[in-house]
Amino acid sequence: MEIASHAKEKSRTGHRPSLWRAGVLLSALLLALPILVVFGYLFVPAGDVWQHLVDTVLADYLDNSLRLVVGVALGVLLLGIPTAWVTTVYEFPGRRLFEWALLLPLAIPAYIIAYTYTGLLEFAGPVQTLLRELTGWSARDYLLPDVRSLGGAVVMLSLVLYPYVYMMARASFLGQSLSTLEAGRVLGAGPWRVFFHITLPLARPAVVTGLSLALMETLADYGTVQYFGIATFTTGIFRTWFGLDDSAAAAQLAALLMSLVFLLILLEHYSRRRLRFFQTGGRYRHLQRLPLVGIRKWSVFTLCLLPLLFGFLIPSGQLLIWALSIAEETLDLRFLALVGNSLLLAALASLLTLALAIFLGYGRRLYPSRAMTFAVRLSAMGYAIPGTVIAVGVMIPFAWIDNRLDAWLRETLDLSSGLLLSGTLFILLFAYAVRFLAVALQSVESGLARVTPNMDDAARSLGEPPLGVLRKVHLPIMRGALFSALLLVFVDVLKELPATLILRPFNFNTLAVRAYELASDERLADSSVAALTIVAVGVVPVILLSRAVSRSGGRDAESA
Repeated sequence: MEIASHAKEKSRTGHRPSLWRAGVLLSALLLALPILVVFGYLFVPAGDVWQHLVDTVLADYLDNSLRLVVGVALGVLLLGIPTAWVTTVYEFPGRRLFEWALLLPLAIPAYIIAYTYTGLLEFAGPVQTLLRELTGWSARDYLLPDVRSLGGAVVMLSLVLYPYVYMMARASFLGQSLSTLEAGRVLGAGPWRVFFHITLPLARPAVVTGLSLALMETLADYGTVQYFGIATFTTGIFRTWFGLDDSAAAAQLAALLMSLVFLLILLEHYSRRRLRFFQTGGRYRHLQRLPLVGIRKWSVFTLCLLPLLFGFLIPSGQLLIWALSIAEETLDLRFLALVGNSLLLAALASLLTLALAIFLGYGRRLYPSRAMTFAVRLSAMGYAIPGTVIAVGVMIPFAWIDNRLDAWLRETLDLSSGLLLSGTLFILLFAYAVRFLAVALQSVESGLARVTPNMDDAARSLGEPPLGVLRKVHLPIMRGALFSALLLVFVDVLKELPATLILRPFNFNTLAVRAYELASDERLADSSVAALTIVAVGVVPVILLSRAVSRSGGRDAESA
């Protein structure tokens, strides 16, 4: 079998030695460099600053981060699973709208919804003002929960991250056969028992995947926890780097956070190590939605409306009201420059990331060895790492290169090179590629999987080199997958805050950074135009994503 596999590989890559394998391995190593650099600081002897952190704030970082993760886990499960279930199996008013609209909170970054609700619920905000006008109360007569707290951060993050669980759970529910559920009912199980003992266990892998994505985003969050004044690892890394001016201690904090993320991933895999879920029916039958009547249909309608209302409609509406009130003052050349900077960065980063994903994905297809698979998977691990950690891992090696080059030029030519790499857009684009490669790579590999190896062999037999096969065969077939990858990375880059905040060149701002700066100065209304622009751009891929989930659920099950 090894000989046959080797022969197939030779037929696809040709008899001449190819540089593609070496290029893929080298690219994967470079993309994994920030992760390896940060992880290496776990073995560096601790300094005075690190000891100071251990003695004073490290316990708070760990406690707050874990409490945040547990709270968000409960929140996204309680919001995501029930809404996914009712939109899949029941017919009620607005179901078709809720199917895709429940994904819309994904378009709002957590830090933007945090700014919005702070403005809504503050003393001079519309909620408390209306309450005082209607009741005649003074500020001493009532007490509202403090949104700028750990509990508030849990709510904010849950409202924008539950769509990960909703999306994965609903795709799994759509793929489950009616025959499987009917078997449970024939055996005497009621609707709730069927759900908890058959449907939910079958959907567990998908739910855990969505939960893992939500929790990794929670650990990666910087804008929300910083604005609410919550001491977590992400805020600690930023303060240690810029406040205490100690890159080594910041890297060690980042390494500890990265270890927690990897532990989360390992626990997710460990929890499923002995579990196998299969559809055993010989023929797939689509779920027939059950019509609801009376109070049940309006209860389910309310269940779906609440997360959409509080996760998208209210914050978007408030942003729109603020934006309209200050549009004349804000929409000037400086704002257009911010839009231009953001679009330029997002376009360059998405094109670079997509090119790397194609190169790595196609290289793995050409050389399907364990070493290539491991290298490609290692290069795509950046998506599981918070932006602050990526920024630290990128800055340290590139700053070292800049300093060494500058020292050599001073000694030999009496010239100073300055910051050739770490002070330019190059380092920021590289960080984006490390952070979001997995998003593009997943779409590219799913597109490549649609092309049968026989098509490669046929093109090779006609004299096409590997690059020609990619250009003439794969890319035309993968056009839809490539567009999706480009769009998703574009929006992710547009929303990214911590890596941009740390690595951007001097006097170079983006919409995300500007919204953060204005909100940090308590100029919430002034930040609305930049925030609303980010949300508006993010809505498009979310709608496309929801349509893809609806189309693929039953189709995947049938093909299985």
